[in-house]
Amino acid sequence: MNIASVLQGFVALLWVAVVGMIILAVVRASRGHKVRQLSATILAVAVAAVILTSVSAGLVFIKPEERGVVLSALQPNGIRPAALQPGLRWIIPYFESVERYLISQQTYTMSIAPLEGQIQGDDSVTARTSDGQEIFIDASVIYAVDPDEVVKVHIAWQDRYTMELVRPLARGVIRDAVSQFGVEEVVTTKRFELQKQIYESMAAKMEANGLILTDFVLRNITFSPEYAASVEQKQIAEQQAQQAAFVVEQRRQEAEQARQVAQGQADAVVIRAQGSAEARLIEAEAEARALQLLAEAVRENQELLIYQYITKIAPGIQVMLLPSDNQFLFPLPTIEPGFGGTLPLPTPEPTPSPTPEATP
Repeated sequence: MNIASVLQGFVALLWVAVVGMIILAVVRASRGHKVRQLSATILAVAVAAVILTSVSAGLVFIKPEERGVVLSALQPNGIRPAALQPGLRWIIPYFESVERYLISQQTYTMSIAPLEGQIQGDDSVTARTSDGQEIFIDASVIYAVDPDEVVKVHIAWQDRYTMELVRPLARGVIRDAVSQFGVEEVVTTKRFELQKQIYESMAAKMEANGLILTDFVLRNITFSPEYAASVEQKQIAEQQAQQAAFVVEQRRQEAEQARQVAQGQADAVVIRAQGSAEARLIEAEAEARALQLLAEAVRENQELLIYQYITKIAPGIQVMLLPSDNQFLFPLPTIEPGFGGTLPLPTPEPTPSPTPEATP
């Protein structure tokens, strides 16, 4: 509870009571009544009101987020050298007064949007880059009064430090920093470097004036309409180039895929040819082996050759007419010396003459 405020309220009530009693005394005196006792009461209440008024004038309550600068007629330079700290404090009534300063965080915003900043309308910072391009910067400065430098701030700026120190200092530092970067650097690779440079420069200058810079926020960067149009055209051209490169890469991949397919088909043909050749080789080897086995079998059993010869005759022939003087169906082959000499054939029985009823 703020005791100073309570005491001031109580003093106000006392003065109201004094005025009321004075009016009552006048009315009673006009009617011929005695007012001596009432006058004494009025005098006592008035004295108490004066004393309490003096006491309340000397009591000052400083909030935690405040510091108090004491203006004193008793000091050589008219001000106490140290600010009042939070709590209930005492000053000399009627000779000293207190100016309160906030030490909590404050934000000053400069924006192109009409309703965002402290100043209505477009309050963005107009700056030029090192390559001559005009840009518009929205920014916020978050700062506070240094609690140990409140007296210094009061002497130098009083309550004008926001509009007469923070605002012009921020705008000037922003313009100086932007002039050291190209327009593309400001919005791409060097944006954080720009923000850091602005913060460091502002922090040093504000510290020299009794303020603490908590943060600098580079909120937005806007280009002139001409440059914005050129940037848009450049982006469109880059996107088209990227699309063309993508198409080329796609065609290359398709060609590579076709080459892989053709290579696979060629490899398949080679594999099939190799398989066919190997199959033919195996078949030839098998036939040669079969012939070798057959030759060995004929060598051991020469009548096998006659059997093979007979089995090759067409199977559709069942009965045939033969002349009476032809002893054989066909001439039988003669065994060559390689098979062990000439094979003597047995002499067949005489074949009777064909009868008319025999039919094929």
